[in-house]
Amino acid sequence: MKLKYFVLLMFTGLLNLNAQDYYFPEVNANWAQKPPQSFKINETQLKNAVDFAKANEYSGSRDLRIAILKGFEKEPFHQILGPTKKRGGPAGMILKNGYVVAQWGDTKRVDMTFSVTKSFLSTMAGLAEDEGLLSSTNDKVGDYVWDDTFKGAHNSKITWEHLLQQNSAWSGELWGGKDWADRPPSEGNIDDWKFATPKEPGTIMEYNDVRVNVLAYSLTQLWRKPMPMILKEKIMDKIGASSTWRWYGYDHAWTEIDGLQMKSVTGGGHSGAGIFISAEDMARFGLLFLNDGKWKNDQLISSSWIKKATTPSTPNPNYGYMWWLNKKGDRHWEGLSENIYYAAGFGGNFIVIDKENDLVVVTRWLEPNKIGEFMTKVNAALK
Repeated sequence: MKLKYFVLLMFTGLLNLNAQDYYFPEVNANWAQKPPQSFKINETQLKNAVDFAKANEYSGSRDLRIAILKGFEKEPFHQILGPTKKRGGPAGMILKNGYVVAQWGDTKRVDMTFSVTKSFLSTMAGLAEDEGLLSSTNDKVGDYVWDDTFKGAHNSKITWEHLLQQNSAWSGELWGGKDWADRPPSEGNIDDWKFATPKEPGTIMEYNDVRVNVLAYSLTQLWRKPMPMILKEKIMDKIGASSTWRWYGYDHAWTEIDGLQMKSVTGGGHSGAGIFISAEDMARFGLLFLNDGKWKNDQLISSSWIKKATTPSTPNPNYGYMWWLNKKGDRHWEGLSENIYYAAGFGGNFIVIDKENDLVVVTRWLEPNKIGEFMTKVNAALK
């Protein structure tokens, strides 16, 4: 009996030791580095990956107002509605077990991050579910947000999950943005898009920032606080993020809650706004998810939420709750783990979580269609 008890203690100790393998940087600390060889990573191959990222900078203008207007020029009525910022050059970090094994560019520079913001936004829904503010993502949003946003036979069907998976087909206008004018089909014209019958919620994924902003508005109503405040208190302060990140909404996107004027933020930046952040703060957020929502000994977001957020949606196997998934599908990175998931934003901003290899990869201003090739080169360094 004593021998069994001793073996059990040893096994429990090993589990605890493994749980402590990750390094978590303190606030304002220089991020600890380790040579790639200490993790049996091929330094030459890793350098090849970094050189590839530096050599394949996003081809759009570094003046992001120009890049945005050019990138979305086919959208009718498209305009800049919120803050923008000129960007820097390629930058990034590769973490192994939390330690920096490679970095390039200015990792402290604050830049726009575009649709990477969506993965932060979905986390606000996860926190709401963890705290009991949201009973279930299968609930109808109109049961929580009872103004006219979800009125009508069509919009009343929409659940939180539909919004999180971008298959809600919400129909309407928010902050001057019309759902049908956001990333319209390549065929047809304004009349075709404007008068098209909305899809049934849950059946077809349509990447659409107006509908994402409806989620941000709905979560603001649910929390009764601005989203940047929730993110700061519940996540960013606790993971030791810097004081430099910002989360903006459109200039005119104000709503009144409990007698107070609050800014409703955006889930992206294709009309300006969204999260402005450094590569290092992005890496901290990625490290939290790599460790199943736990920072050191503090469970900040439940592992059950992360599992749900990274479960493929029915219409799109490569998309969960505003995280892209490396499953078999149109966006599959051949030869890499199907358990990889990542946040992705316009201009080549990525936070990649590779749990099987204990990696977080942040890369900024990489030509977007090069991300699969870049990750293949990173993976080659592990073999």
